[in-house]
Amino acid sequence: MMREKILYSFTAIFDSPDQVSHATEKVVEQGYTKFDVHSPYPLHGMDKAMKLPPSKLGYVALVFGLSGTLGALLSLWWVSAIDYPILIGGKPLFSFPAYVPVMFEVTVLSASIATVLAMLFFFFKLPNNAHPLHGSDYMKKVSADKYGISIQADDPKFDEASVRKLFESVHAKEINSIYWDNEELTHKHKIFEPKFLTFLLIVAIISSGTTYFTLNKLMFMLPFNWMMEQPKQSAQQESLFFSDGFGMRLPVAGTIARGYLPYQFKGQPDVAGEKLVNPIPISIESLKLGQTKFDIYCSPCHGYHAEGDSRLRGQFPNPPSLHSEKIRKWSDGRIFAVLTDGQNIMPSYTTQLSVDERWSVINYLRALQRAFNAKESDLQ
Repeated sequence: MMREKILYSFTAIFDSPDQVSHATEKVVEQGYTKFDVHSPYPLHGMDKAMKLPPSKLGYVALVFGLSGTLGALLSLWWVSAIDYPILIGGKPLFSFPAYVPVMFEVTVLSASIATVLAMLFFFFKLPNNAHPLHGSDYMKKVSADKYGISIQADDPKFDEASVRKLFESVHAKEINSIYWDNEELTHKHKIFEPKFLTFLLIVAIISSGTTYFTLNKLMFMLPFNWMMEQPKQSAQQESLFFSDGFGMRLPVAGTIARGYLPYQFKGQPDVAGEKLVNPIPISIESLKLGQTKFDIYCSPCHGYHAEGDSRLRGQFPNPPSLHSEKIRKWSDGRIFAVLTDGQNIMPSYTTQLSVDERWSVINYLRALQRAFNAKESDLQ
């Protein structure tokens, strides 16, 4: 005995986008809510004409994206500030700007992966991909050069006669009925089916094996190892080309880089103190720049207020206070010479601080010295 077919929907075929747009407006006016429009390409404004609600995928992306952001922030904070704190250049242990790139990448990765998985397995219900419209003449036509509307039979206002009359009133070229297949009615979710799980296992094994072979074997074979064995000179690597064996070369003697004037008083701090004049006027901008660079490069040894109270907790000898009468009487040029050449165990800071930054640091140091040795006129 044949099972009675169960109606899925009524479909209508149209020849032009204008016709299907007009028909869609009529379907919405009649109060139908469970219907769909099909065309060979996206039709501009059709989602508004159908009065479709916003996609719920946006909420999935929002929730998992924010979860990724928070997870990355907490992980970085825990590692850098709690579990394995490292003091680098006087920077705070919780350095939020340094976390931003990682948080951004984790946010995008979490949102994109969660959106794709939710779309495939929750909204599309993969691997169950059977549908009454699949393989029908209606779908073949609307996938090529026709346009169509399908009103489902489970719509609250569905009535065969009313739907057929509606399609006839909007001059549908063809009106057909679509029925459920028995296989679609009796199907069960296949995501836990042994065949599908076996397929996933095989894909995982092949992907893992291919990745392992590519990264651990193939990349070390000729000619794929060219990225690893490049004809270049790495930092600190011995050179077989130069007679002295050094790969890192000094600038050619007597040459001057464009836009750069060489320091003329190397090893002559007293002469520098007499000849050099601070070219950076004291201003709010100069003091802010000087404070920033002082806190980064100077405060780990000299302390935030230049009192010689090192923040390195005994890991390095404490320097003398910069508020002594000797240092306060030094000229700006004399201090500049120390920053440039170094002194005793203090190294040169020419690679960390530009010329203008060194002068700005001196301006900020003068402000600290005046604050710690204020005159009565400064307090009025």
